[in-house]
Amino acid sequence: MAASGGYNYRDAATQRSSFKVDRPLSVNSNPKSAVKSKPLLPPRRNSTGSIGAAAAAAAGTASKDNTGVPGRVRVAVRLRPRNSDEMISDADFAEIVELQPELKRLKLRRNNWDLDTYEFDEVLTEFASQKRVYEVVAKPVVESVLEGYNGTVMAYGQTGTGKTYTLGRLGEEDTAARGIMVRAMEDILADVSLESDSLSVSYLQLYMETIHDLLDPANDSISIVEDPKTGDVSLPGASLVEIRDHKSFVELLRLGEAHRFATNTKLNTESSRSHAILMVHVKKSVKGRDSALSSQNVNNSHTVKSLKPPVVRKSKLIVVDLAGSERIDKSGSEGHTLEEAKSINLSLSALGKCINALAENSAHIPVRDSKLTRLLRDSFGGTARTSLVVTIGPSPRHRGETASTIMFGQRAMKVENMLKLKEEFDYKSLSRRLDIQLDKLIAEHERQQKAFEDEIERIAAEAQNQITEVEKNYADALEKERLKYQKDYMESIKKLEEQLVMNQPKHDFEKVTNGPKDDKSNVTSSKEICRLHVEEINDLRKLLQRETSLRKAAEEETSNLKSQLTQWKRSEAAGNSEILKLRKMLEDEAHQKEKLEGEIATLHSQLLQLSFDADETSRQLDRGGLGKVGGLDSLMTQVRHLQLKESGNEDKASIAKIFEQVGLQKILSLLEAEDNDVRIHAVKVVANLAAEEANQEKIVEAGGLTSLLMLLKTSDDETIHRVAAGAIANLAMNETNQELIMSQGGISLLSMTAANGEDPQTLRMVAGAIANLCGNDKLQSKLRAEGGIKALLGMVRCGHPDVLAQVARGIANFAKCESRASTQGTKNGRSLLIEDGALSWIVQNANNEASPIRRHIELALCHLAQHETNAKDMISGGALWELVRISRDCSREDIRTLAYRTLTSSPTFQGELRRLRIDN
Repeated sequence: MAASGGYNYRDAATQRSSFKVDRPLSVNSNPKSAVKSKPLLPPRRNSTGSIGAAAAAAAGTASKDNTGVPGRVRVAVRLRPRNSDEMISDADFAEIVELQPELKRLKLRRNNWDLDTYEFDEVLTEFASQKRVYEVVAKPVVESVLEGYNGTVMAYGQTGTGKTYTLGRLGEEDTAARGIMVRAMEDILADVSLESDSLSVSYLQLYMETIHDLLDPANDSISIVEDPKTGDVSLPGASLVEIRDHKSFVELLRLGEAHRFATNTKLNTESSRSHAILMVHVKKSVKGRDSALSSQNVNNSHTVKSLKPPVVRKSKLIVVDLAGSERIDKSGSEGHTLEEAKSINLSLSALGKCINALAENSAHIPVRDSKLTRLLRDSFGGTARTSLVVTIGPSPRHRGETASTIMFGQRAMKVENMLKLKEEFDYKSLSRRLDIQLDKLIAEHERQQKAFEDEIERIAAEAQNQITEVEKNYADALEKERLKYQKDYMESIKKLEEQLVMNQPKHDFEKVTNGPKDDKSNVTSSKEICRLHVEEINDLRKLLQRETSLRKAAEEETSNLKSQLTQWKRSEAAGNSEILKLRKMLEDEAHQKEKLEGEIATLHSQLLQLSFDADETSRQLDRGGLGKVGGLDSLMTQVRHLQLKESGNEDKASIAKIFEQVGLQKILSLLEAEDNDVRIHAVKVVANLAAEEANQEKIVEAGGLTSLLMLLKTSDDETIHRVAAGAIANLAMNETNQELIMSQGGISLLSMTAANGEDPQTLRMVAGAIANLCGNDKLQSKLRAEGGIKALLGMVRCGHPDVLAQVARGIANFAKCESRASTQGTKNGRSLLIEDGALSWIVQNANNEASPIRRHIELALCHLAQHETNAKDMISGGALWELVRISRDCSREDIRTLAYRTLTSSPTFQGELRRLRIDN
């Protein structure tokens, strides 16, 4: 819907987060043919071949095709079949609606002579199947969504005309009754590939101008965020659940419907009090389109090609189940229900004003008058393909509402939307692909690093071995040479000494013999000997120099090996540094993974809690109609026969008129009939009448209460017991009736019924009646004396959650009355509940998974603890621990505050907490 200031669709090149390409949808009603008839223009080639140039060229192409073409809102009208009440009450009235589906016309009777004729895109009779409705209303929109366009399917009409049946029927009992939501998801799941595409769902309700999350009831104040550039509306606070299969989607719908606000009005027993909005987000990869937006140059390198992001289409399907419009005088709304009806009518009125302004091409569209119109701004006057189904009823009593609904559809048919196709680069997919590639490179690097480290270790070990061996060989060789030279030197000295000793006598003899003439020859001989020694010494020096040079060469080789080892160690240090960086990156990734796993675990626990809450809510909804038991149709037949026999009048009125015509005494007399079936039908009529507060006094005055109690005493039929107990439970909501029930022995009869009953529904009705009696301060002692508390505790054997919830409610009511009497000083001594042994069951169920049971038990514990006399029994029975837990962890603040105040005000509890060293 167009905003008051107008939409602002900017060029895709200005977007920061993602690159979008918008294409208009043809005016053809078939979205697939429209997409095929006008494909994207071929991208402009750029000589640089870069990714940025490709994006710029694609943006240029998108800017040429950004205007869009109009697509009118399609409107279908569906007529609801007559129900049983209308068959009776409208039997004498002429039909006000005449359908001509073959001409797509509807005629609305103005009076007995004139008819108003209206034309719609589709006219669906009361015999139209759910499949037919889906195919003509929603399937074209779903196909558009699968092609990349936003789509909206909405139901509008008076309350009770079948909007929720048309859209949200699950069809679990009868698959042919499946509504538009279920069928649309079936088609979407059949078309998308969950490996490459994504599908997620949000389910919301707009209640009293506040947006609630139906998948997370605690999230009850979701804000609407509008993009200042594009005007798009988003709900960032809403739960977004990914859908993997059809079963999980149906479970989500069931969970959401359990949390939706509904009440009983005169027009509809289950009237929705909020607008339900289902949002399906579809993200589809466009196969074979990567080159259309990102590959302008076929000569790009392999690296650039690997960085091309795939193209995806993002679309959104919105299914809106509007709350029914109603007139207060007809719906009978009052109190809080009246405020709900006012809020519903205001939001629907704001929607109607916007549609009127759009249909008349007004300059101002009051889109900000309601959150509903803000949420639907794209559906009316926006870029979405929209189908509207207006539902009407056949009753002449509601002609005004029917005419208003038809006129709403007629005005909506004049609204034109600008349908646009949105495509964008999937940078997230590219990021995931790069992450995988990075993981592979890291693994390859680690493998190479490991091989490199092993090679370094091997080379270092070999070098060390070689150095050790060279040093050892050098030392051995040096030692051998030294020893050899030392030995040769010693031998040479010894030879010279021996030779000197041998030559000395000879020299002396020659000297004596020859005299001075031989001096010259001796000198010559001595010189020769010295020359020989010098030559030998020189040889030794040369040998020593050669060994010295060899040693220097060995030392140089050792130095070279040491330098190589140092270089290898530096390379190893650099590799270790790189490994540390990679390990840090892996640790960061592991930390991120643990964080995500923690969040996933939290979401799983929340989902389990939601499942538990949904089950509990379903049971609460079942308990909501405690006194309105079925079987009314059969009884209507019985009463109709009775009327025909007595008056012969075939003009049948409503149930209230039948009640006035037949008379209460005659209906009560049927309770004593010999035919068991007659008694069953009669007691069902009385039970339904007792559900209305206005009838209760008449029933009691006519002796209906006595008759119901007598049925509990005399009848053996389980159905009679169940329905009679339900009627007594409704009557027991009035304080005067409570005293009458007690005075006529009602508690004894209810206790006997509880002891003999096995059916959970019967026990639930009996427990509900006793629970209502437990809330009367004047009847405490008598109720306990006649076995009321024992009867409640005896029914826990059933184990059914609904029965346990009623038992817990009764105990909470009884404990509250006792607490009030103790505060007023009218009661002393221990609690009657503790004396009858109820404390152990209370403690065992104080932390029950079912929230209604747990809430009533927590209240009962708080009320029991307010009387100091009960403190010691509660401490010995383990109730103190539960009180401490309630004061800390209870989800309801009022109960948590009450438990804390009770603990702090009791000296006995405070003393025990100090003894146990527990801080409260």
